[in-house]
Amino acid sequence: MKTLSLDSSLVVGYSSAAQKIRVMSEDWARRNIICASCGNPIERERNNRPVLDFYCSVCSEQYELKSKQNNFARKVTDGAYATMLDRLQSSNNPNFFFLSYDPRLLEVLNFFVVPGHFFAPRIIEKRKPLKDTARRAGWVGCNILLDQILEIGRIHYVLNKQFVPDKQVLETWGKTVFLKKTKNIEARGWALDVMRCIEQIGVSEFSLSDMYRFEAGLKKMHPKNNFIKDKIRQQLQVLRDQNYLEFKGGGKYRVI
Repeated sequence: MKTLSLDSSLVVGYSSAAQKIRVMSEDWARRNIICASCGNPIERERNNRPVLDFYCSVCSEQYELKSKQNNFARKVTDGAYATMLDRLQSSNNPNFFFLSYDPRLLEVLNFFVVPGHFFAPRIIEKRKPLKDTARRAGWVGCNILLDQILEIGRIHYVLNKQFVPDKQVLETWGKTVFLKKTKNIEARGWALDVMRCIEQIGVSEFSLSDMYRFEAGLKKMHPKNNFIKDKIRQQLQVLRDQNYLEFKGGGKYRVI
């Protein structure tokens, strides 16, 4: 049976608060969370790979877990900047689990997954190099700009201490899995940018003229492209072909 409670009996004898929450959160995820791609149980990674916590033995999806007291801020600290950019280009870029918890009650508040195909270089922020006096002088880390990830890219398993049905998790994942098949990171970035514009319109039905209002902003993001309106139309067609949008005729679209 699913539960929001973290098991504190697992960390008796641990002194580090970071170690405690890591042990408890990984145990909780293993017991309560399915693979968002195929619905099978997830398993702990046994090869001690530093950036991988879970994997699915059926569909091979990989997951990294990040945990935090209370709610996540707009930025989430991650590892080396260069490594993260390399991972974005990888065919098996892992997905990220985000778990927030109540430190007093030791209960999960929210738990969601961000599929790896929602990560683009624009949402990875380069941090300043460590000072010369640091043990790893010159090392450059990064932040994940969580507030730059689309709403549909945050797939909740637990929302405000309520479990979301597994069926809904799987259906939400399936809506955007076509992005995973887009190997060219620039092409995927364009699709994400247009999806973000659609999200900002804020209604399920919109027109081509509504999209053209984002032309200047998209031009700033893609300064080398001199045919922004053409690109918008192209991406709307891609999203239509992937059953993300329905074309209703007369320059009208609807988010499915």
